[in-house]
Amino acid sequence: MAPGVARRARQRVRILPLAGARSRSAEDWWWDRLAPSGSGYHLLQSDSMLLVLPGPGPARPRAQRRAASRTQRLRLHGARAAVAKAKPRTAPAPAPAPQQEPDPGWGDRIPLEILLQIFGLLVAADGPIPFLGRAARVCRRWHEAASQPALWHTLTLSPPLAGRPAKSGTKTEKKLLASLEWLMPSRFSQLQRLTLIHWKSQVHPVLKLVSESCPRLTFLKLSDCHGVTPDTLIMLAKACPQLHSLDIQHSMVESTAVVSFLEEAGPRMRKLWLTYSSQTTAILGALLGSCCPQLQLLEVSTGLNHNSTPLQLPVEALQKGCPQLQVLRLLNLMWLPKPSGRAMTPGPGFPRLEELCLASSTCNFVSNEVLDRLLHGSPHLRLLDLRGCARITPAGLHDLPCQELEQLHLGLYGISDRLTLAKEGSLLLTQKWCHTLQELDLSGQGFSEKDLEQALAAFSGTPGGSHLALCSLNLRGTRVTPSTVSSVISSCPGLLYLNLESCRCLRRGLKRAYRGPEEVQWCLQQLLTSLPPPS
Repeated sequence: MAPGVARRARQRVRILPLAGARSRSAEDWWWDRLAPSGSGYHLLQSDSMLLVLPGPGPARPRAQRRAASRTQRLRLHGARAAVAKAKPRTAPAPAPAPQQEPDPGWGDRIPLEILLQIFGLLVAADGPIPFLGRAARVCRRWHEAASQPALWHTLTLSPPLAGRPAKSGTKTEKKLLASLEWLMPSRFSQLQRLTLIHWKSQVHPVLKLVSESCPRLTFLKLSDCHGVTPDTLIMLAKACPQLHSLDIQHSMVESTAVVSFLEEAGPRMRKLWLTYSSQTTAILGALLGSCCPQLQLLEVSTGLNHNSTPLQLPVEALQKGCPQLQVLRLLNLMWLPKPSGRAMTPGPGFPRLEELCLASSTCNFVSNEVLDRLLHGSPHLRLLDLRGCARITPAGLHDLPCQELEQLHLGLYGISDRLTLAKEGSLLLTQKWCHTLQELDLSGQGFSEKDLEQALAAFSGTPGGSHLALCSLNLRGTRVTPSTVSSVISSCPGLLYLNLESCRCLRRGLKRAYRGPEEVQWCLQQLLTSLPPPS
């Protein structure tokens, strides 16, 4: 192309926009200043106002849109052609630089050891499920950390949809069993605590997998499980040499299976939980025969259906068979201790006992004499729960050898109306343990107003400025007075729970339970405002 032709083409490209600008009116220029092209706003004029609105402008007629689009294409095409002809040839563009891979994120940059520590804290707080299953889907590094067997030390397995029909339940248990066949060797090789809930038909295959893949198992709980045979428990006892705790409450397990298990694993057994039934006698007989000399915790409770058959348990034989017992719980049982007899020598006691719980919702046969037979050799007792034991008197408690009792529960719930209760003697309890008691429950007791005032006044006198440990006080249904309650609250700054329900000497609005320091202090303010001024 001649140089003159190219020069004229460039001039046309520069002149076209200017000619268009000269043809615009002053009104168009003013509208463009208010809403410039490409700003995302357009103008809308009405009879009495001018609006500047966001978004695209109002639609134009079809012919105008076509003409404007055609003019813009012609201008763009002419400009490109003129620039291409006038532009000299240049070297080819360099090859594009290789694209960098996307950053995997901070999850992959955390060292595996640190990630294991973080996961370990979360598992210790909330358990491995469902956290580890969800964390394994984040990235490869998290999947590697979540697959470490060291994190799967505690596990609870329960088929979904409890209460389902028998056929669908069996099918669900088989599906879960198929998953466990590859999970046990790869994930649960370091499993220590296992809980099975609502297993009806596949308990034996699951426990067989556990015996083959979990040699470090120490605790096994079977809740609402059926079909546990003697061979199953014996196989588990032999394959898991560290297994020392068994909880079979609310499960249908034959007594012969439990006795066979205790005979195999008895010397290392530390904790045992049982549900009282007609078969419990055989299991307790094995314990009385020194089958588990290292047993530290024994709990026997009734099932969902209350069993009214009295439990015959000789105290002295139990002390000889389980001398290392630290926790003894006989919950909601109709316990009928065998009489000691005149010629029977006292038993060795439980020298290491720290917790004794004989709570019952019905009146039982535990008396001062039975309590003395149980605790005459237990100086380290910390918790004594005698709720429902209406035959126990303050004098009998005062004679116990324990000097540092921390929790004392003497509440009578729903049975105090049918009994003749002691009206005096509460002072013997608070004088002996006022500096160590953290929880005191006198619910439903029949102590008089004056006796309660003297007893609770023991928490006010703190010789030597010693700190009172009382943090929970249950006075439900007692004859405590407002002045006595206000004195206790003022003397015990650490009080966190106070139950004043059904206290007949208090006015309405105050007869409720108070939880937390704020509510307890509010109760104190209300009591102080309602007290008459001193004469």
